[in-house]
This record gives sequence, C-alpha cells and structure tokens, in this order.
Amino acid sequence: MGDLYTTINTASTIFANNILSKPEFFIGILVFIGYMLLGKPIYEAFGGFIKAAVGMMIWNVGAGGLVSTFRPILAGLNDRFQLNAAVIDPYFGLNAASEAIKMIGMSLSWTMISLMVGFGWNILLVLLRKYTKLRTLFLTGHIMIQQATTCTWIVFCAIPELRNFSGALWIGLLVGTYWSVFSNLTVEPTEELTENAGFAIGHQQMFWVWLTSKIAHKFGSPDSSVENVKMPKWLTVFNDNVIATGTLMLIFFGTIMAILGEPYMRSIDKAGFPATLAFATYILAKSLSFSVYLFILISGVRMFVSELTESFRGISEKILPGALPAVDCAATYGFSSPNTVLFGFIFGCIGQFIAIAGLFIFKAPIMIITGFVPVFFDNATVAVFANKFGGARAAAILPFCTGITQVMGGAIAAWYFELYKYGGWHGNIDWDTLWPAIGFIMKNLSIPGLILVIVMMLLIPQLQYRRSTNKEQYFRVTDEGGL
Repeated sequence: MGDLYTTINTASTIFANNILSKPEFFIGILVFIGYMLLGKPIYEAFGGFIKAAVGMMIWNVGAGGLVSTFRPILAGLNDRFQLNAAVIDPYFGLNAASEAIKMIGMSLSWTMISLMVGFGWNILLVLLRKYTKLRTLFLTGHIMIQQATTCTWIVFCAIPELRNFSGALWIGLLVGTYWSVFSNLTVEPTEELTENAGFAIGHQQMFWVWLTSKIAHKFGSPDSSVENVKMPKWLTVFNDNVIATGTLMLIFFGTIMAILGEPYMRSIDKAGFPATLAFATYILAKSLSFSVYLFILISGVRMFVSELTESFRGISEKILPGALPAVDCAATYGFSSPNTVLFGFIFGCIGQFIAIAGLFIFKAPIMIITGFVPVFFDNATVAVFANKFGGARAAAILPFCTGITQVMGGAIAAWYFELYKYGGWHGNIDWDTLWPAIGFIMKNLSIPGLILVIVMMLLIPQLQYRRSTNKEQYFRVTDEGGL
C-alpha cells in the first residue's frame, strides 16, 4: 500500500504541478487531442494548442490584473479599520483552506489526489451517460483546483476520520459528482442563451445559474431586456461599454481609495504610487486599469473558447460522444448586451454593501469583506441569464439578492468551517449556499452523510432527464451545438 500510495502521489504531483496548475496547458492539450481525433493535420492541432493556450494566458492576464489591483484595496480596508473579517474570494479561500489543512498536519497532496479522482469520476460518469444522464465534462482547471482544495478542507473538518487515503478518494467522488451534476444542470439555459453555441458552465455558480433560469420570469419579461432600457439622453453616453465600465470603476474604487486616504495608499503601493504622482491622478489611473483588465479578459476568453469548442468535437465524437465542455462563466458574456455585465456587477455590489452594513450594525461575529471575483463574475453571470429569461427587472433584482446571499452565506460558512481564522472563504454563490448545506449534512451524519449527498446529487440528472419534454433532444444538444 505504501509503494502504491507513493507512486500515485508522485504521479499526481507531477500532473498537478505541470498540467493542472497550468490551466492554459491543460486546455491546450485538450484542444490538441480534440484536433487529432478530428483527423486534422498535426500542424493545425499544434496551432489549436497555441491559440487555446495563448487565449487562456491572455484571460489569466486580465483576471490576474483585476484581482491583483483590487486585492490590496480590500486588504487595506481590513487593515485600516481593524475588522475581524474574512474576504469572500476564491483565492483568499484557497489560501485559507490550504493553511487549515496544513495546520492539522495534512499534506496538500491529498488535495491533488482528490482532484484527479474527481476528474476521472467526471469522465466515467459521462461515459456511462446512458445510465447517469450526465453530458458535461468540467474543463476549468484553475476552478477545479480551488474547489478541490476547499472541498478537501470541508470533508476533513466535518469528518476527521477521513483524514487519510480513503478520505482523498471520497473527496474526489464528492467534488467530481458536483462538477458533473451541476455543470449538466446549466446545459439547457446556456444552450438557450447562446443559441446552441455548444458549451455549458463549469464554474462557481452553476446551481445559481440553473435557479436563475427557472425564476427570472417571475420578476419581469424578457422583452424588456437591458438592451431596451431607455436612459436619459445624457446617460446614453454609457451605452458605450468602455465609458460605462471606466466610470463605474472610478466611482466604486475611487471612493474606497479616497476613504483609505493618500498616506495609506502610498504605504501599501509604493511601486505604483511614486512621490511625484498626485493622489487624484493615482485614483484615476488605478480605477481605469480595471476597465483595461476587463477587456483583456474578455478577449482571451473568446479566443480559447472558440478553439476549445471546435476541438471538443473530436473528443466528444471519439471518446465522450454526447458530451459538452463545461467552461468559464465569462464565455457567456459575449452573448448578451455588454452593459448587462455591468448591470449585474452594480446591483450585486449594492446587495453586498447593504448586507455588510447589516453585519456591522448588528455586530455579527464575522465581518465579511467583498471579494472581486464573486461580486463581479457571479453577479454578472446571474444578470446575463436573468436578462435572457426575465429582462432588465430580473437582471437588477436577482444580482441584488445574490449579493446579499453571498455576504450572509459567506459569513455563516466562514464561521461554520472555521476558515475565518485564516482570513478567507471561497465566497462564490454555490459555496455560500449549496456547500454549507452539504457540510452541515456531513458534519452531523459523518460518512453516511457524505454517501447520502453523492447519491442525492446523482438523482438530480435522473429527474432532469425525466422532466425533459424531448428526451431524444436531451443527448443531441452536442450535435446541434456544432461540436
């Protein structure tokens, strides 16, 4: 057993360090394999690898720029006002979960083993789609790492007797089932939004996307979409996405930096805020940089998603016929009005700020600090789907409610799983709603509870298939999606 464990651990570490921790290569290899399975010349497969990897790297530049620019400002709020707080952000959550795992004497290698088991389990469930009714392969590598790490800590925290090799296997089955089942839930709403573009959502708000598609019509009509919102003449300038994004960033982040003050900003950003630069100029440049990174991000996503969608036709036809790739939520942004993304961000922010004020007023034991990734990507995605199925009114109300839920659920989860001690929680909406419930069941029912959760999740696609009005179409979305 010891040699087997060592071999598996070594293989897992090599694969994780060189492929899974480098999502651009992970995606590029999948594109290469897909092109080869399609029978394309090797130079075209190589070209697909390059374009997918470069697109992903461009996306990483945009996402990294957004996060790295925003994170010091949040940390400054925490430091300046001495709040005992947790940042609801998947990167802060990743660090917090990693520290917690190490504090109980466990290696992070368990996380990598769980990740590989989860990915293999996802493939197996799709191969057995005739029985499982599952059609989607989760391909968002960096999200898989974040989620496998947080899931590992949740299980270790809830069921201490699983802090061993069998625990890693159980965690892999748990997180792999989540990837398979909840990305599968997004197939129909995504196909309707994108007019059969041929992909599903593989991100952090899959349950919320499905829920939004089901309830959005109760809040408004799709005919009155964000695109049709009539604005005062002077506001029509904001129909230009560059102007709208830049202005919003200036208002939100300019205000925060002004509150933190010039001396403090100089102390935490010595490289970016030289003595010769005026505070007003610094605020303007820093705020507008968010717009720059946003457009870089969108450009990268469009590039790698187009290659992935084309190449996945080969994987789907030869290895996983009938399957769809589950990719980053930002891939849907190009299928809605650009201002819908901002719509969701604005109302999500308002919801989060009101909820945070509530925590402060009522002296909650855990204070939450807004993280950019959940407040932007979760709420923008919710707004895109809400606008499709319920129009502008739904695109305002549902992100607002999501923002409140992110804060309240994040505070409960950070306290319940004790990650507030390490300053962070995963923060995305599925991890503020679905996963605290899963953790509660496991903490009270132990291993039987974990098995119960997996079985309950696997029943969802059975119900989804049973309620499908066109069962022949259920497995044919791939063909119509052009994969």
